[in-house]
Amino acid sequence: MGVTFSICKLDELETNALQALVAESEQEGYRFVRRLAEEYVSGRNRFSKKGEALFAVSHEGDIVGVCGLNQDPYIQEEAGRVRHLYVMCAYRKQGAARILLHKVMKTAKGHFTYMTLRTDNPAADALYRSVGFSVSEKFPETTHWLKL
Repeated sequence: MGVTFSICKLDELETNALQALVAESEQEGYRFVRRLAEEYVSGRNRFSKKGEALFAVSHEGDIVGVCGLNQDPYIQEEAGRVRHLYVMCAYRKQGAARILLHKVMKTAKGHFTYMTLRTDNPAADALYRSVGFSVSEKFPETTHWLKL
């Protein structure tokens, strides 16, 4: 029997809502979840421009993953950029990341022509390819892209 997840759009982010994700991601050597939280609190990135959104996936009321959608800063309004996708280790390979990505892709379809991202993580590469992203340097500062 699989784990049941729920997904929601975060219109407001409480400062400690991502505390467990920040701690675990930093133990793995990643700083981007802390950067997401800090930029949100400072107002630098609130995922509030046209087409943007921030989503969380939860299990039994606890946030276990997060993923954002921003306007791609290198292409502007033509492309949405997948940002800060992170799922806690205990919930990987159970569909949480895929749920987040599908929600981000569905949201992007109404606003953008393309989706882009940048990663050097082999597991992330496999995930993005599995949902239809192509690998190329078609766009600046991008490793993967998808035509919507």
